[in-house]
Amino acid sequence: MNKLENQVFICIDCETTGLDAKADRIIEVGAMRFTIDKILDQWESLIDPGCVIPETSIEIHHISQEMVAGKPTIVQMLPQIIDFVGNEIIIGHGVGFDVEVLAIAAERAGIPQTLRSNRTLDTLRMARLYGESPINSLEMLRQHFNIQFEGPHRAMSDVIVNVEVFKHLAKKFRYTEQIFEALSRPILMKVMPLGKHKGRPMKELPVDYLRRMANMEFDQDLLYSIRTELSRRKKGNLFSQAGNPFGDL
Repeated sequence: MNKLENQVFICIDCETTGLDAKADRIIEVGAMRFTIDKILDQWESLIDPGCVIPETSIEIHHISQEMVAGKPTIVQMLPQIIDFVGNEIIIGHGVGFDVEVLAIAAERAGIPQTLRSNRTLDTLRMARLYGESPINSLEMLRQHFNIQFEGPHRAMSDVIVNVEVFKHLAKKFRYTEQIFEALSRPILMKVMPLGKHKGRPMKELPVDYLRRMANMEFDQDLLYSIRTELSRRKKGNLFSQAGNPFGDL
């Protein structure tokens, strides 16, 4: 079993034109190879997406059309990215999206890759397991752990913060496999992380709302938490908490 201090990780972050891994395009990639004790290497580049960047996206990452004009395309940069990542464990906040958007871009270009085969550790799920930050966004975790502000929401600044967040979240583990084991099961969340009731404790949510959310396509942790709360109320005969049905998310 590999000690955490000896493990090499790759933290990666992609800025994109939107949140649809299939339809949207990459406009910036940042990556860092590191161990718990030191940074080994890092890589970053703006990417010309070959399409218009929506204003709604620019408001988030502040990457304008002018900034990516004349930059390399993702087809040109993917071989470097794939080589940099190698077979290492990939770290990221909602890392599944970053891996998927890169893999799809490679498939679109006919570039061989095995990114989906790399093991991943999602700091969003690790933060849920940690359970002591009221909100698990990367920015709120940065504040929670008193990590230095690295600038606006950009790929490398997010990577730098994410690496530090990961180190904090990994402190109670001695071996890498212990983290994978802890994340192998659904995590019970105490607070609703999204929607009209974002930030409210699960135990305070109207039962009609919970029933509707239980049939949505959420990640395993949120579905498990919603269904566990419904089961708790059923066993405790607490369904009288329900009010009138609420609107959609």
